[in-house]
Amino acid sequence: MDSHSSQASQPSQSPHPPHSFQVDLRGLVDLLSHHLYSSPKVYLRELLQNAVDAVTARRAAEPDAPARIRLYAADGGLRVEDTGVGLTEPDVHSLLATIGRSSKRAEGLEEARSDFLGQFGIGLLACFVVAERIRVVSRSARTPGAPPVEWTARDDGSYTVRTLPDAERPEPGTTVYLTARAGAAEWLAPERVRALARDFGSLLPYDVRVGDEPVTELPAPWDRAHPGPAGRRAALALHCRELFGFTPLDSIDLDVPVAGVRGVAYVLPSAVSPAQRATHRVHLKGMLLTERAEQLLPDWAFFVRCVLDTDSLRPTASRESLYEDETLAAVRDALGTRIRSWLTGLAAGDPERLAAFLAVHHLGVKSLARHDAGMLRTMLPWLPFETTDGQLPLEEFARRHPVVHFTRTVEEYRQVAPIAAAQGVGVVNGGYTYDSELVEALPRVRPGTVVAELDADTVTAHLDAVDPAEELALSGFLAAARDRLDPLGCDVVLRAFHPLSVPALHLDDRAARHEQARAVAEEQADDLWAGILGSLRGSAPRARLVLNHLNPLVRRIGSLGDPELIGTASEALYGQALLMARRPLRPADSALLNRAFIGLLEWATHGEGDGR
Repeated sequence: MDSHSSQASQPSQSPHPPHSFQVDLRGLVDLLSHHLYSSPKVYLRELLQNAVDAVTARRAAEPDAPARIRLYAADGGLRVEDTGVGLTEPDVHSLLATIGRSSKRAEGLEEARSDFLGQFGIGLLACFVVAERIRVVSRSARTPGAPPVEWTARDDGSYTVRTLPDAERPEPGTTVYLTARAGAAEWLAPERVRALARDFGSLLPYDVRVGDEPVTELPAPWDRAHPGPAGRRAALALHCRELFGFTPLDSIDLDVPVAGVRGVAYVLPSAVSPAQRATHRVHLKGMLLTERAEQLLPDWAFFVRCVLDTDSLRPTASRESLYEDETLAAVRDALGTRIRSWLTGLAAGDPERLAAFLAVHHLGVKSLARHDAGMLRTMLPWLPFETTDGQLPLEEFARRHPVVHFTRTVEEYRQVAPIAAAQGVGVVNGGYTYDSELVEALPRVRPGTVVAELDADTVTAHLDAVDPAEELALSGFLAAARDRLDPLGCDVVLRAFHPLSVPALHLDDRAARHEQARAVAEEQADDLWAGILGSLRGSAPRARLVLNHLNPLVRRIGSLGDPELIGTASEALYGQALLMARRPLRPADSALLNRAFIGLLEWATHGEGDGR
């Protein structure tokens, strides 16, 4: 096969003539099939694309010209006929036999270029991925007197061109014949051709058929007329089930005329991870471009799957994904605005559907709201948060409590929630994804709201102090308990609080936990590293075990006279408080729990042996 390249201008006095690149067609086909294209199935898209572009080119000059594309698969071969602009013999030599030149650059076609699907001139070359021989018979509509021409090429890089009698093709247009290469016959089987043609070409603007079976299904599902909104919603739900395999919670029209986009977004019926990349189906001027477009929507819109048609987005060289440019960024913003408007509309006029949506996808809306004050203001009465008053929206919770306290981790919330609720302190669990950020943003959309992170000092301050005389009477007990827990970096304090069933509460904050982790690392490090960690010792307050003076068990332990038994009981209360808070246990904590359990068993069994 001939090959041409752009030649750099040479100085007139240069004695060396320019040379042309030589192309190994087999190597180029291998490059296409293994690196550029994800699957051999793209050969059919290239055939359809060439046919559609040929019809588009002819109609640019003859608006009433026929627009038919027919595919016939049989006996290990495929025939594709179109009523397009056709080619002359010079066109064949210039366009089909030259790698890298597009037929869209032919004289008289440039002005219609924006209507073409293909932009890279790879053309029939992709068909060698499945074919060992390609035969093209074409007659030009632009040059009525030109005879039909035949171009036959093989995958070894050779081709022949000859003219044919008029009777071989009396009407303008092109017919492409493919003969399957060894091992690729399945790609030219009638069932496979029918499925691929329907997948790629269902939204094409012309009459495309495989045999007598129509491929195109126009108008597109989102453009069809329906008796009412309910009927349209049901029809789109059926389309989603056929296309994506699920029945959507709702559908969102994606009509962005300025960006040349029409389509629909389907809301997933089950929750998905925000980290999961959503994939969408994108048609370019009716031709399916990709089923795996990832960058089409903003990251926060991971709860929808889209199918749309566009005439403005730019494909990559393989025409299997979208090129990241300013146009795509603008389309992404426009589609995000459309989805945001849908959410706002639900909040204003359809609270039941909004509640059903938020029950599944509140995480996606929270992700959007943390960056968008308007969306946060709109969704504030609806977004659910875990609080000490139950599952509530922030708006209602803020009305109930003058100060909105929150924790940054689930563990912190679990250790203080029962106590805080009993003391009338309102706390929001900010440990779930995005929740602490939204609570902190609350004053921006609800001026006057006081938001504060809950720490150990705040909780302790809300607990009732014990009568000084009673605490003085328990000084020996408290001293023994502090001695036993001091090596663990934990202080012991006595307070009175509800519920009575909670004997002890373990409180710390992030600074205290960091100091504990540093101390553990220092103990396990060598001398040099231990010295470095020692220099980083912080002045943060230590964790504390708050004993409940109102709890009967604590009162009985406080009356013990044996310091060793008090220490063992204190360790048991400490371990139980850690478990109640669902905190991860350090090795020292696990050893303490085991030691306290064995110690209490020994004390109990020793008491029985003494007859006590």
